[in-house]
Amino acid sequence: MDHGTHNPEPTRTGAFSRTGSLGSSLRKRSFSISSSVSYRIDDDIGSEAVSEAGDIGDRALQSNRHSVSSSCRLSLDLAMEGGSVIHPEDLHKVSVASPVPEDVTSPLPLDLLKGPGDEKQEKQRLPTSLEYISCLIHLAVFGILGVFTRYLLEKLFGPSLLGVTSNETIVYPNLPSNMVGSFLMGWWGVVFKGDMSQVSDILAVGLITGYLGSVTTFSGWNQKMLDLSVDGHWVQAILGFLIGLFLVAYSIIFGIETAKGFRWILKKLNTRPEKGVPSCNCNWTLNSSRRHLVAMVILLLVLGVLLSVSGLLLKEEFNSGSSGAQLWLACLVGPFGVWMRWFLARLNGRGLGKSGILRWLPFGTLITNVSAACIMAGLSTIEKSVNIKNFDTVANGIQLGFLGCLSTVSTFIAEFNAMRESKHPWRAYLYASTTMGISFVLGILIYNVPVWTKGFT
Repeated sequence: MDHGTHNPEPTRTGAFSRTGSLGSSLRKRSFSISSSVSYRIDDDIGSEAVSEAGDIGDRALQSNRHSVSSSCRLSLDLAMEGGSVIHPEDLHKVSVASPVPEDVTSPLPLDLLKGPGDEKQEKQRLPTSLEYISCLIHLAVFGILGVFTRYLLEKLFGPSLLGVTSNETIVYPNLPSNMVGSFLMGWWGVVFKGDMSQVSDILAVGLITGYLGSVTTFSGWNQKMLDLSVDGHWVQAILGFLIGLFLVAYSIIFGIETAKGFRWILKKLNTRPEKGVPSCNCNWTLNSSRRHLVAMVILLLVLGVLLSVSGLLLKEEFNSGSSGAQLWLACLVGPFGVWMRWFLARLNGRGLGKSGILRWLPFGTLITNVSAACIMAGLSTIEKSVNIKNFDTVANGIQLGFLGCLSTVSTFIAEFNAMRESKHPWRAYLYASTTMGISFVLGILIYNVPVWTKGFT
């Protein structure tokens, strides 16, 4: 970017909409300090943004109310390079998972198409309490759909159909769903996240946190590696972690690159030749409290239907001990895992203590993944010790639903990719090693040791 020019950049909207000269001036007024201290502040901001690349939980609702526009999707590098003044609460809107050219990632410049009354209409939001409830409903609905998708992918690639995955190999049953969720994270969570937020911030939360977070699961991945290690296949267990990380990491990269290409094609097809401005139909934008309320009621009805059907089918199939009974139970308990993960995501980018040390480490995601892996290991231990059919149904349903939705790979790999693309790529591998290492070691203590000492089979 040419720092010598002072031309305005009309395509940048929101909290980062500043010209290079204005941003530089404001930065000088805000930070009258030495260049070394300024670099440290910029590094702290970058660390926070990287840690928040996947999810920031209910903090997103608060920051959206204080931001001028929720459609800003500049990369962190471009924003800082242009001299923009960035507020930390707005950093979750910056696409740091993969810094890409602005003409590929910037959302459609809707400011050029807005009428005089649009600004007033955009400010019509639901009350805070209703907005929070609407978010919980979206998370529950999309979380249940994510459980369905993960279950179907596990069956499709499992031994009964395609035979690609197996419990006895490093190609564990949840690997296809983790790869699919990571690929879609590149689309919805990186490249098109700003565009979805223009339609509805809550819809973006539902799709990214609710659906993709529930399609993928870290606890199931960790447990299958524990199953391999308990039988003495330590090399396969380690390779399962390494190969699994490699595949999901390149799945999100492939998703980002294909989404960038698709976005470029759309912009070429939808550009008005006479002005060079992308055409956009904003009729679907939820820019009024009435539209938000209608969407919330519709999703609430859908949630009621999903829970009712799941409850009725569980009642019919529970005593059979079938995988169908486990699925229906998973649908009933899955939303609780999504809600807990979303709530804990507020810890991402906050660090430890008042000073916020280790701000680059997403403690919310780390806590959810490790805790879900430990609980799943404990349930697996109890399952082996009691050996009761009905308990197996309950345990597997909780593992598939609650723990599968509590843990996530899509958010984890988005954070990993953001760290890998940052100024400190070593943090990505330290973060991945910490998550996997703690989960695996605790899992050995909770699961492997009792199985070895008690002789469970």
